[in-house]
Amino acid sequence: MLSHLVYVSARTPKCTEEEIKKILASCKKNNSDIGITGVLLYSNSQFVQYMEGEFKSIITLYDKIKADDRHKNPIMISSAPIPERTFPSWQMGAKTFDLSAVEYQTTISAEDKTVFKEILSGKSQEGNKALALMKQFFK
Repeated sequence: MLSHLVYVSARTPKCTEEEIKKILASCKKNNSDIGITGVLLYSNSQFVQYMEGEFKSIITLYDKIKADDRHKNPIMISSAPIPERTFPSWQMGAKTFDLSAVEYQTTISAEDKTVFKEILSGKSQEGNKALALMKQFFK
C-alpha cells in the first residue's frame, strides 16, 4: 500500500556537510530500486524527512535510518496511506534551512510557523500539517 512517513531527528556534530552529501548520494542510488521518493530538510541541528513508497519499504528504510549515528532521537511524526505521491520524481530532494531565519516563499500564518517549530522539536505530531508545511519549501 502506498504510504508516507515523516520523522524529525537531531543532527549530531559528526554529521558534516560531506556526510549530508553521502546521505543524498545514497538516496539517489538506492531509493529508486526500492520505490521510495521524498524530501529532506536539514539545518545545523535538525533533520525533517518525508518519505513515500510501499509501506513495508519505508518502514524497513526508517529502521535503518534510526540506527544511523549521524543523527539521534528520531521521532516519527506521521505515517499513513496516501492516494498518490507528492514527490514522484525525487529519490530524495533536499534543502537546508536555518530555523531562526526561515523565510517562507508563500503566505504562511504565524500559527503555521509555530506549528513547524513544534514539529521540528518533536513537541507536535501533526502529520498532515507537517506534510503541508514541508511542501511549502519545495514550491
